[in-house]
Amino acid sequence: MYREMRRKDRQISEDEAFKILEKCEYGFLSMVDNDSPYLVPISYVLYKNCIYFHSAIEGHKIDCISNNPKVAFCVVGDTNVIPDGFTTDYESTIVFGRASFVENIEEIKEYMNAICEKYSRDFLEEGKTYVERAIKQFKCVKIEIDHITGKARK
Repeated sequence: MYREMRRKDRQISEDEAFKILEKCEYGFLSMVDNDSPYLVPISYVLYKNCIYFHSAIEGHKIDCISNNPKVAFCVVGDTNVIPDGFTTDYESTIVFGRASFVENIEEIKEYMNAICEKYSRDFLEEGKTYVERAIKQFKCVKIEIDHITGKARK
């Protein structure tokens, strides 16, 4: 179902691909809006081998996911342009999966705790207070990973 990587010499292990996914700060979520592609950068967290993010309660992302849960997600880790070599050292991960809206309040709280750990580690207590206050003002989305690939030139 998924196409094999053309440059097998650049393919990295699934474990390495997950490590890149875990360390990056943001990624690009690709969805389909009817028959048109739609791509948006998002902050996220890898939690329990799924990608979680939150969004406004309504909007283009929510509409796309509601109409077609199939998504792709891409992150680019460390890069280094090599001008005299006309190339770039890089590492990246691409994920294919299905997005769904998380309705379980405990799962949402777990996700929010994980995202606070990632982005606001020094403010965990304030984060918990914020989540309690704002939990009904956003949608939580989970991407279950069907396929993951990683590629690097180092």
